[in-house]
Amino acid sequence: MSARMLYTKTIMEKNKIIEVSNLVAKFGDKTVLDGINMDVYKNEIMVILGASGCGKTTLLKHIIGLYYPVSGSVKIFDKEITELDEPEMEEILKKIGVLFQNGALLNSLTIRENVAMPIKQHTNLPDSIIDRLVKVKLDLVDLSYVIDLLPSELSGGMRKRAALARAIAFDPLLFFGDEPSAGLDPVTAASLDELILKLKKQLKMTIVIVTHELASIHHIADRVLFLDEGRVLFSGNLEDAKKSNIKKIEEFFEKGKY
Repeated sequence: MSARMLYTKTIMEKNKIIEVSNLVAKFGDKTVLDGINMDVYKNEIMVILGASGCGKTTLLKHIIGLYYPVSGSVKIFDKEITELDEPEMEEILKKIGVLFQNGALLNSLTIRENVAMPIKQHTNLPDSIIDRLVKVKLDLVDLSYVIDLLPSELSGGMRKRAALARAIAFDPLLFFGDEPSAGLDPVTAASLDELILKLKKQLKMTIVIVTHELASIHHIADRVLFLDEGRVLFSGNLEDAKKSNIKKIEEFFEKGKY
């Protein structure tokens, strides 16, 4: 290995935010993820893609600690999360924001109360400071004018942005999105993609997105991980994926499904 290649490898290792190694996940007797390896580097957007049922969301839930693997390793910020106790895991989670597919807003609470919830749960800040922080987050997603409305009073795109404001309540270093543009019209989905790119730049976030939406993939992806039946079919940059000469990947990008 040349000195230049060794230097590049060393820099990449130092900037590694997520490291998944030989991850195996099962539900009952069914193997859902089979030997997954995945690295995510600082300030990049990694998109996990593939057909429905290939294991995308399952992988995401293993990375953030909602599921534990049968075997293998998941490291975030160089910490093996499968070995952390509850207080240690909570410290990791404070550095992470998650946007679930349905937004997961509480319908009985106003947008102000929804966004304030994680701040109240994890800090002892006075209400006046929390309220100021909530307004800042809603300003970032261009939703300050709906602060006292209920989720049911918002459009689908507005609910996604409100959920995004809650996900970035702690200025996370690492952000996960599970099908963030699912169910949105193309114009609203594109505006959400633009918002994610803006927040990545402003908050210097590393981002992992699960999606099958071709427009979003082309718009935001730095690198992609392509899953097929619980295994990694391809990992690398988007242009190389499209030129991989792997039939299932070619069909995915030609048709949007396979």
